[in-house]
Amino acid sequence: MFQTFESHADPAHGKERVPLLRAELASRGVDGFLVPRADEHQGEYVAARSDRLKWLTGFTGSAGAAIVLSESAAIFVDGRYTLQVRDQTDAGIFSYESLVEMPPAKWIENNVKAGTRLGFDPWLHTVAETKALRKACEKAGGELVALDGNPIDAIWADQPGAPVGEVAIQPVGFAGELAKDKIVRIGKAVRDGGATHTVVTDPSSIAWLFNIRGADVEHTPLALAFAVVPAEGRPSLFIDPAKLGIEAKAYLTQLAELHAPAALEPALRTLAADGATFGLDPQLAAEWLRVTIEDAGGATSDLPDPARLPRACKNEAELNGSRAAHKRDGVAMARFLAWLDAQQPGTLDEITVASRLESARAKAGEDVQMPLRDISFDTISGSGPNGAIIHYRVTTKTNRKLATGELYLVDSGGQYQDGTTDITRTVAIGTPTEAMRWHYTLVLKGLIAVSTLRFPAGTRGQDVDPFARRALWQAGLDFAHGTGHGVGSFLAVHEGPQRIARTGTQALLPGMILSNEPGYYRPGEYGIRLENLIVVEDAAQIAGGEIAVHGFETLTLAPFDRRLIDVTLMEKAEIDWLDAYHARVASELSDQLEDDVKAWLAAATAPLSQ
Repeated sequence: MFQTFESHADPAHGKERVPLLRAELASRGVDGFLVPRADEHQGEYVAARSDRLKWLTGFTGSAGAAIVLSESAAIFVDGRYTLQVRDQTDAGIFSYESLVEMPPAKWIENNVKAGTRLGFDPWLHTVAETKALRKACEKAGGELVALDGNPIDAIWADQPGAPVGEVAIQPVGFAGELAKDKIVRIGKAVRDGGATHTVVTDPSSIAWLFNIRGADVEHTPLALAFAVVPAEGRPSLFIDPAKLGIEAKAYLTQLAELHAPAALEPALRTLAADGATFGLDPQLAAEWLRVTIEDAGGATSDLPDPARLPRACKNEAELNGSRAAHKRDGVAMARFLAWLDAQQPGTLDEITVASRLESARAKAGEDVQMPLRDISFDTISGSGPNGAIIHYRVTTKTNRKLATGELYLVDSGGQYQDGTTDITRTVAIGTPTEAMRWHYTLVLKGLIAVSTLRFPAGTRGQDVDPFARRALWQAGLDFAHGTGHGVGSFLAVHEGPQRIARTGTQALLPGMILSNEPGYYRPGEYGIRLENLIVVEDAAQIAGGEIAVHGFETLTLAPFDRRLIDVTLMEKAEIDWLDAYHARVASELSDQLEDDVKAWLAAATAPLSQ
């Protein structure tokens, strides 16, 4: 099993540990401290030693922050975690704030007293974020103070060590482009950006650039490292040598100068002293990098991570790999859903079902000699009211039965060497209510609206997002998360810069893979989310049209629960799309399924008119 179900949350953490932090801060002459859920790479996926927010507060979500002052503390989460944070943290210690409506900078303006010295770790905040925090502190009459060493590390007695997962080479047959050619491309982007060097801080970009994968964080094949890429010449890769076996070291030595992580600071200072100009991505690069370079006499300028867009726009080899991975995943989902449908309501629990799904993925991979390398995130396996917790993680403490008359939401994915998958289905356990069918159909209409959308070049994720919500909005409903995130190629299941959300400002480009996952959540009763992965297609002319427009290809192959669809709420074009999609699912999967599963799939994908 790639997933465990032990509870890592304990609200008592805050009561025990916040006083220790306050004492440490007082010894350093500061009145407060910012605790982001971030590491030196500013990524969503952090190693155990870097999950300081969880250690301090008990909150286990993938996004958030806390501010601890001498007499108060606040924790910030987005709409996915509004229920979870209250279950996992102590309301007597922390006030609850919205990461979107009341982000830390705004909270500081309203709550920090004049004269307050607010400490922060410059490794854990980006250049842009630090600028906003400093401005907010000054507006409140306080001071933002960079600390030398993280104070939580000083009080975390059993803090895990730095990860040393083994690095593996991603063959060009899956990557689609040689690393040496990518390095030339990125060097040109640095030169075109007016810089002599850039520091690549995102481990996903490093994995893409050098065609390597790692094992330093859960469920995502990343090797934590930094790279300095010059406009001309060989890059330098700063990575723990313990991660490199003989083959990986020999491979990387051909591409870059290899150094231990401790060599990064002197290397930056030497280059800076020689007059280098570093292009840094203000949204990704740590403030520590900017300060170190400028203190040593170098210059910095804003330069978006030059690997980010090329990584997001998958080439044909990566897209073919993703299609194959989704077909394999579809076989696993068909077997799983057929098995689930045959069980008696009330006989299964969330952990049993999640474990069965992981086993189905493993078997599907074995069938075609493409083993499941990992799940792409902890499976969200939520029955009844647990399904209404948007990022619910089942544990032995929260595990409950799938009872008759309830909905069951399962959001899961796999990591295969040829692709990363992510799929959500909501199914009825027993007979659904009319309210369930109504809400489910509204969510389905949103998914179909995005799936069938045609759009001109330059369309952004925020332009697409309302299409997923229209049917819900018409009914006075909505959901508190984005409609879609980018997905990597045997990389992070959450990948930027592409996203379908109110904040999605990146134009959608051919080859970008995104999720399409509208939802509806009724706290205390049930949650509904439906998710397919889609890829942006090349623009094409439409008969009679005047401009070429893009569309989406759907990658995911799995049926929707026909018992939950109210056909009277659907338009003919929506029914036609769903019938065609279901026909495709049956056509592509049936020849790989056992007879009983094939029969189940035939019924599950029958036209809605039947």
